[in-house]
Amino acid sequence: MKTIKREEKVAVVSQLKEAFSDYQVLILADYRGLDVESMNALRKQLRENDIAFRVAKNTLLRIASKGTDIEKIQDMFTGPTAIAISTEDPVAPAKILKEFTKGHETLKIKGGILSGKPLSVSDVEGLASLPDRDVLLAQLLSVMNASQTGLVNVLTGVIRGLLNVLHAVEEKKAA
Repeated sequence: MKTIKREEKVAVVSQLKEAFSDYQVLILADYRGLDVESMNALRKQLRENDIAFRVAKNTLLRIASKGTDIEKIQDMFTGPTAIAISTEDPVAPAKILKEFTKGHETLKIKGGILSGKPLSVSDVEGLASLPDRDVLLAQLLSVMNASQTGLVNVLTGVIRGLLNVLHAVEEKKAA
């Protein structure tokens, strides 16, 4: 294995610390058994979705995680560790990694952390089963719209009922 010079280690720890301070979700994976071509395909897919993906030594991960939320998941820093970090969409990395594991059984999700809350493997899989951000926003909008539509229907129902009664009285008097 290639040894890293001290300056490079300091730079890696600095980059990791910066990434750990500004994340929404961080997912750890064991990439053992993936060939270079598969790893590059995964990196490309993640990069297209603005997700940082890097491989780092566990010792450097432990040092960089000191004093951050990531310290809560230090026990997952075993074996070959790759990390996917998203600062925007917490669902996208989970979806991409879970989908990628279907075609590449050697990639194993270890767990992760979402806004300070540690995630187990099953939590990450649950996160991956959520709809995309745009779909969730559309569902929220429809719920908000439905409550307003219901209120309008209730209010117009009262007026409609009064008009029906007045119309019935008018017809009765005319007859």
